[in-house]
Amino acid sequence: MTDTQPGADRSVKVEAVQAVVDRITSWQDGATEETVRQELLQGLSDAQLDVPPTFVDEVVRRVRDNTEHFDVGPLLTATNGD
Repeated sequence: MTDTQPGADRSVKVEAVQAVVDRITSWQDGATEETVRQELLQGLSDAQLDVPPTFVDEVVRRVRDNTEHFDVGPLLTATNGD
Protein backbone atom coordinates (compact mmCIF):
# COMPACT_ATOMS: atom_id res chain seq x y z
CA MET A 1 0.00 0.00 0.00
CA THR A 2 1.36 3.41 -0.95
CA ASP A 3 1.11 6.34 1.45
CA THR A 4 -0.24 9.25 -0.59
CA GLN A 5 -1.04 11.66 2.23
CA PRO A 6 0.19 15.23 1.63
CA GLY A 7 2.01 15.25 4.97
CA ALA A 8 4.02 12.19 3.97
CA ASP A 9 5.08 13.82 0.71
CA ARG A 10 6.07 16.99 2.57
CA SER A 11 8.13 14.98 5.04
CA VAL A 12 10.08 13.36 2.21
CA LYS A 13 10.63 16.78 0.63
CA VAL A 14 11.83 18.28 3.91
CA GLU A 15 14.29 15.41 4.38
CA ALA A 16 15.60 15.81 0.83
CA VAL A 17 15.98 19.59 1.17
CA GLN A 18 17.66 19.10 4.56
CA ALA A 19 20.21 16.77 2.97
CA VAL A 20 21.05 19.35 0.29
CA VAL A 21 21.35 22.17 2.84
CA ASP A 22 23.49 20.04 5.17
CA ARG A 23 25.87 19.26 2.31
CA ILE A 24 26.14 22.94 1.39
CA THR A 25 26.64 23.94 5.02
CA SER A 26 29.43 21.44 5.56
CA TRP A 27 31.38 22.40 2.44
CA GLN A 28 30.85 26.13 2.05
CA ASP A 29 32.70 27.59 5.05
CA GLY A 30 34.25 30.83 3.80
CA ALA A 31 32.61 30.66 0.36
CA THR A 32 31.17 33.75 -1.26
CA GLU A 33 27.43 34.35 -1.17
CA GLU A 34 27.19 33.68 -4.89
CA THR A 35 29.04 30.35 -4.55
CA VAL A 36 26.73 29.24 -1.74
CA ARG A 37 23.69 30.25 -3.83
CA GLN A 38 24.94 28.44 -6.93
CA GLU A 39 25.77 25.27 -5.02
CA LEU A 40 22.42 25.31 -3.22
CA LEU A 41 20.47 25.84 -6.44
CA GLN A 42 22.47 23.11 -8.19
CA GLY A 43 21.88 20.65 -5.35
CA LEU A 44 18.16 21.41 -5.29
CA SER A 45 18.00 21.07 -9.08
CA ASP A 46 19.91 17.76 -9.02
CA ALA A 47 17.44 16.45 -6.45
CA GLN A 48 14.52 17.85 -8.49
CA LEU A 49 13.29 19.95 -5.57
CA ASP A 50 11.35 23.19 -5.92
CA VAL A 51 11.54 25.75 -3.13
CA PRO A 52 10.50 29.40 -2.98
CA PRO A 53 13.14 32.05 -3.78
CA THR A 54 12.73 33.42 -0.27
CA PHE A 55 13.82 30.02 1.09
CA VAL A 56 16.97 30.13 -1.02
CA ASP A 57 17.74 33.67 0.15
CA GLU A 58 17.31 32.69 3.81
CA VAL A 59 19.43 29.54 3.51
CA VAL A 60 22.22 31.50 1.81
CA ARG A 61 22.07 34.10 4.59
CA ARG A 62 22.20 31.46 7.31
CA VAL A 63 25.05 29.54 5.69
CA ARG A 64 27.08 32.73 5.25
CA ASP A 65 26.34 33.95 8.80
CA ASN A 66 26.72 30.66 10.64
CA THR A 67 27.71 27.31 9.18
CA GLU A 68 26.14 25.26 11.98
CA HIS A 69 23.32 22.81 11.25
CA PHE A 70 19.80 24.23 11.18
CA ASP A 71 16.42 22.61 10.62
CA VAL A 72 14.88 23.52 7.25
CA GLY A 73 11.39 22.24 8.13
CA PRO A 74 10.18 25.41 9.88
CA LEU A 75 11.93 27.56 7.29
CA LEU A 76 10.18 25.77 4.42
CA THR A 77 6.85 26.24 6.17
CA ALA A 78 7.50 29.93 6.79
CA THR A 79 8.62 30.67 3.22
CA ASN A 80 5.71 28.73 1.72
CA GLY A 81 3.26 30.85 3.65
CA ASP A 82 1.76 27.78 5.36
